[in-house]
Amino acid sequence: MSPYNDSGQRWGIAHIYSSYNNTIIHITDITGTETIAVASGGMVVKSDRMEGSPTAAMIAAKRAAETARDKGINCINVRIKAPGGHNGPVSPGQGAQAAIRALSRMGLRIGIIEEVTPLPHDGCRKKGGRRGRRV
Repeated sequence: MSPYNDSGQRWGIAHIYSSYNNTIIHITDITGTETIAVASGGMVVKSDRMEGSPTAAMIAAKRAAETARDKGINCINVRIKAPGGHNGPVSPGQGAQAAIRALSRMGLRIGIIEEVTPLPHDGCRKKGGRRGRRV
């Protein structure tokens, strides 16, 4: 199967992992096996507290999009992931929306946006004890 379709569009997948502390943008080919570009909030800002901010996510997304455009990708499907699992937050951090907006502004056509946060099927017991977390 060719990554090109009849109109010359070359598709990729943008995996955006967004937690409260960081945002990671990972662009792969359409199969998801070959990495094309990676950028994170920690690569573009100096202070640790800024890694999860929308500004850092925007700059990281621009950097990843430039690399992907140089390698011939012009259309992407977006997969957003929050930490999830049995103890992490299920909602993505504030950098996810900023990253998508920045990818769109860089001229990449966006196909599908899907959320792929892992959800527990009642596996492990949540932390906090019998009475829950007392604040």
